[in-house]
Amino acid sequence: MSEIGLRGELRLQEPLAGYTTWRVGGPAARLYRPADRDDLIAFLASLPDDEPLLWLGLGSNLLVSDAGFPGTVIATAGRLRSLTTPAPGRIRAEAGVACAKAARFAGRLGLVGAEFLAGIPGTIGGALAMNAGAWGGETWPHVDLVRTVDRQGQVYTRRPAEFTIGYRHVAGPISRPDGQPREWFLEAELVLAAGAADAAQAQMRALLARRAETQPIGLPSCGSVFRNPPGEHAARLIEAAGLKGRRIGGAEVSPKHANFIINLGTASARDIAQLIELVQAEVERTSGVKLIPEVRRVGEPNP
Repeated sequence: MSEIGLRGELRLQEPLAGYTTWRVGGPAARLYRPADRDDLIAFLASLPDDEPLLWLGLGSNLLVSDAGFPGTVIATAGRLRSLTTPAPGRIRAEAGVACAKAARFAGRLGLVGAEFLAGIPGTIGGALAMNAGAWGGETWPHVDLVRTVDRQGQVYTRRPAEFTIGYRHVAGPISRPDGQPREWFLEAELVLAAGAADAAQAQMRALLARRAETQPIGLPSCGSVFRNPPGEHAARLIEAAGLKGRRIGGAEVSPKHANFIINLGTASARDIAQLIELVQAEVERTSGVKLIPEVRRVGEPNP
């Protein structure tokens, strides 16, 4: 890997616990924080074609093994941070922009429809990758176009029609047949309806108040651990199985919201992984439903 001309920050054997909302995860062999989009493109072009890559925003919906990640992590949060309005009714957000920041930006412009983003603890890049949603809203219905980049630093402009988009799932030209990425999101342009700025901001305040009332805000978690099964709520099934408050090591099924697993301060990734598997087994035993995790597990196998 050549570092000539790069302007970002490269760290070796960087612990990932500080980059994930669960506050767990072993070291990345390399972690790169690009200076900006052009620097990121140059960095990608400098990597070997077989280098394992992990893109990391705010680190929610991600469980990194205690053994770490044996390749290069690209940390975009706070780096790919451009947020603009290129035309009336439209916002352009780079992948590292926090979802909540994009929601507030749209609200101040008097644009409505993105209020749900205020409750998603991730970045625009992550929201695009999994069609993140909350309170009945989802990301991709508002997307007009995205820009992506491949390993060689080639940038593409793509439209939603090129993707297969579902509940917490996005596939298409960005994915290889084995499910691994072949392109990564750089930015998106969202189209939103005109409305009243004060009404949009009031709705965001109400949604955040509801979130604080019903979810374990302030404790390390990944957000919702499992997808909601069709016509059902994962939290209800987990609670019905008697799993609220169940612990393995320092990991606990939240007593406040059963679809959250929290780190009590001493959890390892292994604790969390085992608790996820226990919840799946118990819910399937008691209700016959196999819960599907939203959380993505990455890295070497836990020791």
